[in-house]
Amino acid sequence: MEDVLNRDIRAGARLLRWIDDGVGEARSILKQLYSHTGKAAIVGITGNPGAGKSTLVDQLITRYRAQKKTVAVVAVDPSSPFSGGAILGDRIRMQEHALDEGVFIRSFATRGHLGGLTGTTADVVHVFDAMGWDLVLVETVGVGQDEVEVQRLAHTTVVVMAPGMGDEIQAIKAGILEIADIFAVNKSDRDGADRTVRELRLMLDMGKEAIQQQQERVCPPGWMPRVIKTVSTKGEGIDELMTALAEHRKAYENACRDPNFVRARLRREFLDVFRRTLFTRGWSYLMHEDHLKEVVEKLQDGSSDPYTLAKQAVNALGRL
Repeated sequence: MEDVLNRDIRAGARLLRWIDDGVGEARSILKQLYSHTGKAAIVGITGNPGAGKSTLVDQLITRYRAQKKTVAVVAVDPSSPFSGGAILGDRIRMQEHALDEGVFIRSFATRGHLGGLTGTTADVVHVFDAMGWDLVLVETVGVGQDEVEVQRLAHTTVVVMAPGMGDEIQAIKAGILEIADIFAVNKSDRDGADRTVRELRLMLDMGKEAIQQQQERVCPPGWMPRVIKTVSTKGEGIDELMTALAEHRKAYENACRDPNFVRARLRREFLDVFRRTLFTRGWSYLMHEDHLKEVVEKLQDGSSDPYTLAKQAVNALGRL
């Protein structure tokens, strides 16, 4: 506990491993660390596969380090549904920062978790926050239309798009675009970039009232998403993106002066922890003493149905 709070890298790395492996001691440490969180800026980077998220993150690291800010990166990679393995390739793209003591890059495999993150991403972010990292960048896997879990975790969500990756109108209808605080139209030196920007701004203008009244998102009142053109491989547009990130951070900090805004974020945070806890406990119960085997046998012999058995399992959890 003390080593983590003193930003001992080895202790922090060990705790992250415990969290990823589900070691029981990790949860007790997380409980103690929670009161030391709330200082880091958490930025989520999400978008379609191939949009250039990792290269953009690499550019952001460079810019923030030039400002003398420390940066922790949580890079989530997809797992094979068969072997469970993952390439964890984001580390390859960020090798320039490998020896920088002000940068900590940790890759995680989804292990089948949906939503673009892992089941432990929020806990990992809390560890980095408690350790005193100024900024935590959370890069999701290449996500689809409804894998938008990052917006519940991040203070600022950046959706990265690239022109020429399909029907932009279809993409604009996608749920992933409803979570953005900032749109980064990356690879904007390609044909079609201006069209993508126009369509995004048209969408935002038409949906302005709906965006400001969204109940699911907890964002600073009055904030309208920015649309920034970038070419991350050349470093173009990164300064404008940094400016938009700073503006949103200021708006977020101002919003935190409102107790209702803080309560809304805490409510959402608790519900996320509750869901994960309930799932973990339920899964442990089913796997203990062959409860799942009994369920399958009852289904096989026709003596019950999955709805009744699921309700019985939930009720059993309440008696434990």
